[in-house]
Amino acid sequence: RTVARDGTPHDKGVFVSTMEMNAVGTFNVTRFAAAAMGANEPDEHGQRGVVVNTASIAGIEGQAGQLAYAAAKGAILGMTLPLARDLAALGIRVCAIAPGTMGMPIMLSVGEEMREHLTRNIVFPKRMGRPEEFALLVESIARNPYLNGENIRLDGALRFPPK
Repeated sequence: RTVARDGTPHDKGVFVSTMEMNAVGTFNVTRFAAAAMGANEPDEHGQRGVVVNTASIAGIEGQAGQLAYAAAKGAILGMTLPLARDLAALGIRVCAIAPGTMGMPIMLSVGEEMREHLTRNIVFPKRMGRPEEFALLVESIARNPYLNGENIRLDGALRFPPK
């Protein structure tokens, strides 16, 4: 939290390291990947590549206690359209996926009570997302040459409660 219950302010180092790992890391990988893609021969659409970054719905509607993570994921979402505009001259498209609660091994390893808590607000299907569903969305983005500059939620209509 920004200020802990005992009055201690949020640790700036934790905030900076979270931004560094998520937002700066995403930018760093994207710039190198885009430079490499720019050397590709364009396809029939003039496209040389596509970047699909991973954000989170926390970047849209972060919960209390998620300040650093939400800010970092929001930065990734905020990069999508400017990156798409910057890289258009090279024939590179850019989109980001904002997943909700995904059934990754760490999430599936939690107890039943925690899994119920994590899926309570998912509208339908009432379960965690599956890694293959994320992969299908990446494939759809890659296959559709007109999809560019978009942030796409993948969350079963999950909306976080404020607390």
